[in-house]
Amino acid sequence: QVQLVESGGGLVQAGGSLRLSCAASGRTFSSYAMGWFRQAPGKEREFVAAIKWRYWITEYADSVKGRFTCSRDNAKNTVYLQMNNLKFEDTAVYYCAASATGSGLSQPSVYAYWGQGTQVTVSS
Repeated sequence: QVQLVESGGGLVQAGGSLRLSCAASGRTFSSYAMGWFRQAPGKEREFVAAIKWRYWITEYADSVKGRFTCSRDNAKNTVYLQMNNLKFEDTAVYYCAASATGSGLSQPSVYAYWGQGTQVTVSS
């Protein structure tokens, strides 16, 4: 079992920045790929970013490329999502997730463990 707890969400003006954190406990964190998803009211959960366990290769949704950066600190069992130049449409609940696979990381179905989510609200 892997337990995930997100933090760092909040209210920010458009153009501002936030850094989300996801602390993991349980089984070996370093062997899991980690992903970030978000879900806005009335919309489906969508992929935001992911980072693999090997070589820390990252993937991003086109909508956040150049603005968001995903990183991890295996010593702290934590994954981060640095969000810059936030836009109103980034408003959502953000979830982190852990996957034992190394591919298909944009698909929610490959993640076995999920956090409870943290709200990000961007005011225009």
